[in-house]
Amino acid sequence: MPDTLPVEPASPADAIATARQTIATEIAGLQALAGSIDERFVDVVERVRRCRGRVIVTGIGKSGHVGQKIAATLASTGTPAFFVHAAEAAHGDLGMVGMDDLVIAISNSGESTELQAIIEYCRRFHVTLVAMTARPQSALGRNADAILLMPDATEACPLSLAPMTSTTMSLVLGDALAAVLIVARDFRRDDFAKFHPAGKLGAQLLRLFEVLDRRPNLRDVPSVSVDSPMPEVISAISQGQRGITAVYEGETFTGVVTDGDLRRAMTDRTIFDKTAADIMSRHPRKIGADRLAVDALALCDAHRISAVFVTDEAGKVAGLVQLKDLLQLGLV
Repeated sequence: MPDTLPVEPASPADAIATARQTIATEIAGLQALAGSIDERFVDVVERVRRCRGRVIVTGIGKSGHVGQKIAATLASTGTPAFFVHAAEAAHGDLGMVGMDDLVIAISNSGESTELQAIIEYCRRFHVTLVAMTARPQSALGRNADAILLMPDATEACPLSLAPMTSTTMSLVLGDALAAVLIVARDFRRDDFAKFHPAGKLGAQLLRLFEVLDRRPNLRDVPSVSVDSPMPEVISAISQGQRGITAVYEGETFTGVVTDGDLRRAMTDRTIFDKTAADIMSRHPRKIGADRLAVDALALCDAHRISAVFVTDEAGKVAGLVQLKDLLQLGLV
């Protein structure tokens, strides 16, 4: 193995200066990108919005990695999309591209030879081709139906070799496209939840009726009436194992008694002469079953309570979720 010369580590000052210069260069590129957004961008948005098939994103090298992210973002925000590797396209993957699809090809130079097969395929079968490039007169740009134009910005790489600014711009341009389509399609949080059922994101988008469906035991709500004697109230809280019981006056949900209310009432020697109405807290906190679980968590936090009652469309109590139940969902 050949000997290698020792490399002197950069001084802290040099490292900080290089990092800041890199970031400043990329920021300058993004500012130029923001200024370059015009009717050509709007044209691409409309083409994607009207696309009856899927959006196929393609690229090679770093552009390919960016393309994978853009395709994933589009797919998760209401635009059916997937990534096709430019080098694999000529070896059978072009079969994934249909006549109603739209191809977004990413290449800063627009001259990547690996894109040639995709360009020829799109021309031959009249598939809409969108070029994301800084060179509109390149092979890719000339053959495209529309262009997502990137400014000719300075690369942040100290050697001017590795694509840095250009890949950042293409990534942000893809995000801009996805964001505009979200607004244009009136894509909502409920729609987003359909594509993100797992993880913290999925948990934050859960509706409370879905929480109750997943945890049927949360529908079991201890209850007593306003004239229930104290032994009955204590029994309901103890057997319910929730530290709380709902209090009803007839069919109307009027209050709650918590184990904390019981402890405070125990200081009075006449405790067992009282009824639920004497110690209950009126105006219990409620939330509709169609609200998000994260909203219930926010309600608990705002009012410093450990449980909130879930009501159905008719306003009837459908369940009880406690702070611990919400935290177990992975909301935070």
